[in-house]
Amino acid sequence: MVLYNFASAFTICAIAFVIGEWVSNATKAWIPSVFVTACIMLVGYWTCFPREIVTNAGIMPFANTIGLFLIITHIGTIISIKQLIQQWRTIVVCLAGLAGMLIAGYYIGSLVMDRTLVIAGLPPLTGGIVAATIMKTAASNAGLTTASVFAITMYCVQGFAGYPLTAICLQLEGKKLLKKYHAGEVTLTPEQIKEMSGIGLTAIADDSHIKKLLPKLSDKINTPVFMLCKLAFVAWLAICAGQVTPINGAVWALIFGIIATHIGFLESNVLSRSTSYWIIMFGLMMFIFDGLKDCTPEMLASIIIPMILLIVIGVIGMGIMAFVISKILRMSFYLAFANGLTALYGFPCDAIITEMTCNSLTDDKVERGYLMSHMFPSMIVGGFVTVTFTSVLIAGYFATLF
Repeated sequence: MVLYNFASAFTICAIAFVIGEWVSNATKAWIPSVFVTACIMLVGYWTCFPREIVTNAGIMPFANTIGLFLIITHIGTIISIKQLIQQWRTIVVCLAGLAGMLIAGYYIGSLVMDRTLVIAGLPPLTGGIVAATIMKTAASNAGLTTASVFAITMYCVQGFAGYPLTAICLQLEGKKLLKKYHAGEVTLTPEQIKEMSGIGLTAIADDSHIKKLLPKLSDKINTPVFMLCKLAFVAWLAICAGQVTPINGAVWALIFGIIATHIGFLESNVLSRSTSYWIIMFGLMMFIFDGLKDCTPEMLASIIIPMILLIVIGVIGMGIMAFVISKILRMSFYLAFANGLTALYGFPCDAIITEMTCNSLTDDKVERGYLMSHMFPSMIVGGFVTVTFTSVLIAGYFATLF
C-alpha cells in the first residue's frame, strides 16, 4: 500500500498516544493516558492496524534495548539516596500485597476455575513479560496449549484492571495530602521545596547550590549529546553488573543512576535537560503496547471468564493484605494499594500515571512537588519490587507446578 510506510506508522502510533494524553487531561487523570492508548492500540490491532505497526514505525529495537536502560538510569537521576532508603515500607507492603494475591488467587481461584490456568496466570499477574514468557514456555512443554495462551493473554490485558484502580488510589491519596497541606498540617522548608521541585519525569530542579564530588562542566562541553553519552555509559555499567551478578541489570541501572547523580557525573533529570525524554518514553510505551498484538478477539473470548475471575480474586487478596500491612506500618492504604498494583503493569506506566495524577490535582509548583515527593519514589520502587524482582522468582516456582 503506497500510503502506508514507516512515517505513517509512526504517525498513527503518535496519534494513539496523544489521544490518551488528551483524555487523561480532560478527566484530570481519573482515566489514565496509558489505559486509553492501550484501548486504542488493542482495538486497532483487531480492526485496521497492521500487526507490526510499532516495528514498521522504526521504534523497535531501540525502545526495548538501550531506550529502556536510558529511561531506568534517568529515573535514578530523579530519586535521591535518602528517598530510596525511606522506601523500605514500600518494599514490605509490595511483598505482602503479592503474597495476598498469590494466596487468594491460588487457593480460591482453584475452587472456581481450572487449576492449570491459575498456575499459568498468577505469575504474569504479579509481574511482566519475563514471568509471562516463563509460564508460556512451561505450559507449552507440559502440552497445555490453553494455559500457554492464558499466560500471555494475562500479561497483555492485566493493565486494563491496574491502570484505573491505580489512578483512583492516587487521586484519593493526592486529595488527602492536599487537604493536610491546605489545613496547615504540613510545613515545608525552603530546602525541601527546592528538592521537591526536581522530582518527576520532566521536572528540572535548580541544583547549582548542591556541592558534588565532580565539578560542573560548562555548557559548551556538556552538550545534550554528551549528556546522553554519559547516561549511556552508566547504563552500560549497569548491564555489565547485571550479567555478572544475580541482580537484574535494570535494578543496577536505577542504583547506578542515583550514585552517578549524587557524585555529579550525571545531571539531575538528565533526559529532560538533554531534551530527549519524551521521544524515548514514547518509544518505550509503544514497545509495551506492541505486546497487545498477540491478544486476538478469539483468544480473549475463549478465556475471558477465568481471566476476569483470577484478576478479581487476586486484586482483592492484594487489597486485603495491603490494608492490613498499611495499618501495621502506619502508612496510607491508598498509597499502599497503589504500590502493590504496580505488579499489573510495572515501569514506565507507574511513573506516567503518578506524574499525570499529580499534575491534574494542582497547578501550584510547590503543591505538585509536595505530592510527587510522597508518591513518585514509592511508586517507582514498588514497580521494581513487584515486576523486576519478585515476579521472576514466583514464575520460576510456579513453572514446576504443572
